[in-house]
Parts: sequence; structure tokens; C-alpha cells
Amino acid sequence: MKPAVWQWGDPDGACNGRMALGGLWTGLLLAAACAALAVLSLRAGALPLSLEQLWQALQGQGGRLEVAVVQQWRLPRVLMALVVGAALGMSGAIFQSLIRNPLGSPDVVGFNTGAYTGALVVITLFNGSHFQIAGGALAGGLLAAALVYLLAWRQGAHGFRLIIVGIAVSAMLSALNHWLLINASLEAAMGAATWGAGTLNGMTWNKGLPSALCCLLAMLAALTLQRRMRLLEMGDDCASALGVPAERTRLWLMGLGVALIASATAAAGPISFIALAAPQIAQRLQRTQATSPLTAAWTGALLLLAADYGAQQLFYPRQLPVGVVTICIGGLYLLWLLLRQTGARKP
Repeated sequence: MKPAVWQWGDPDGACNGRMALGGLWTGLLLAAACAALAVLSLRAGALPLSLEQLWQALQGQGGRLEVAVVQQWRLPRVLMALVVGAALGMSGAIFQSLIRNPLGSPDVVGFNTGAYTGALVVITLFNGSHFQIAGGALAGGLLAAALVYLLAWRQGAHGFRLIIVGIAVSAMLSALNHWLLINASLEAAMGAATWGAGTLNGMTWNKGLPSALCCLLAMLAALTLQRRMRLLEMGDDCASALGVPAERTRLWLMGLGVALIASATAAAGPISFIALAAPQIAQRLQRTQATSPLTAAWTGALLLLAADYGAQQLFYPRQLPVGVVTICIGGLYLLWLLLRQTGARKP
């Protein structure tokens, strides 16, 4: 039995209501799963804590060691995993909706590579602060998006042309990134290479706060454009007939999507797979062809938090960068997706 498709203009609004109700229940279940996994992550580690000890430490009570471990080390990491994962998931939902292709993810079309390039320039050439790294990542992501958009423009930028151009630009930027690392000082290169794998190790409030604020503001702005994004999925002509300026709205959504991926990259480095998979997993959970950006955000938060927990526990006491875990899983997922799309195109 095929899942119902959300169609705009449903005369009695029943389909719209089912979509909203399904999205609400899915969001609540994902939020509950995130909360449970967050508690598990806060308790686990070299200093295991009971639920009572964890609650006391969150309130600033109990032993000084437990309070420091929870409030200064584990809590920033868990919250940033949730925020960064949500930003990646929502960014993926935006770009897959605009490109109308499940491969239209920012880590496939090269926008996160551009953000990494911008942050890498600030790190290796200017030894910038966390605020400057966030600004460099945003500038790099926006410039990469503008370059891809202009090169793919043929009376519009849609579909596989945008994906192919994005892959080509991503390859060129990757070469530039390697050149920057080779020519950087040893200390800067080692720090940038570790961060470039995508990691939440050593996350603190000072490191994460600038990017977290940017992510939250961009997500709120994107949610205000959710209805316009749905109308664009019907085609530019239909969206224009309903009073939506198609190209202007597309540019706004692309800018917000790049801001999300760039802010996430500035905080934790380039993390693959989450932006690609979260919207599609959310779509299957909701049993609809229209993915809610909010549901994709909750899914991304859960995926990244789970991946980070695995990165900490799989080879304990050694901790892997979370990007290593996501890229291993993401490679298999991308291969399955490509084989599935190839099979679907056969007559």
C-alpha cells in the first residue's frame, strides 16, 4: 500500500490535516528519542553517573567533579550535537525540495565543502577566533552556492545539472583545501585536519555558542518560508499564480540553507550523511512525499547524537571524530540510493 501524497488545494483539507497530525506525532516521538539518547550520552563516559547524580549535577549540586564533567564537558557536546544535527537535517530538506531530487543534499553539491574552505582560510591564514571561523564558513558556503548556481543556470537551475555542477565545484574546492593544509604551519594544519574530519570532541560553550545562535536563527527564518517551499514544489508557474515570487523565494531558501550548513560546519567541521539522509528518513516516518523541515531537523538531531554516542563508545577509551562514523554509514546509504534510483529509471 503506497503512502498518501500531500496535495495542495485539497478541497476539504483532510489531507492537509493528516499531514499536520502525522508530522506532530512523528516530531513528538523523535523529540522523545532525542531526550532519551541525550540522557544516555550525559551518563556515559569515563565517569559513569546514575540518574540521580546526573540530575544533581545539572542543578549544580553534588560533587564538584560530577558538576564540571556534566556542565562543562558533556552538556555542551550533547546540545551542540542536537543543534548541528537539526541544522544539517533542515538544510538537507530545503535543498532536496528546491532541487527536487534526493541527491540534492548540500554535502553532495558542495556547499559544505565551500563552508569548510572558508573556515579553513580563516584557520590556516589568519588564526581566527571562533566568531571569525563562523563568519569565514558562512562566506565560503555562500560563495560556493553562488558559483554553483551561476554555472548551472540555464533559464533556471534545477535537477541533475545543479548536482553535477556542484560535484565538480566540490572537487575543485577539495583540491584547494588540500593545498591550504599543505602550506599551513604544522600546528594550524594539525588542528584544521582534526576539525576537518567533523568532530564534537572538546566542544565547549565558547566554541559552540556563536554557531548555535546562527543555526537557531536560520532555522526559525526557514520555518517562516515553509509554505512557500511547498508551493515551489508544484512548479514555478503554479507558485507564481498563487502569489509566490519563485526565483526570489528560491534564492532566500538557498541562502538560509547555506547559512545552516555553514554554521554547522563552523561548529563541528564538515559532517556528511546527515543532510542527505535525514529528510528521506523523516519522509518515510511521516509516510508522505512532502517532508516537513521541522521533522527533518528532529531526525537530523537524533542521527547526529546517535552517531556521536557511537563515536565515543565503539572504540572506548579512544574517541573517533563523529564525521568518520557518519561518512562510513553515509557511503553505504548513498550507494543504496544510487542503485535504487538507477533501478527506478529502468523501463
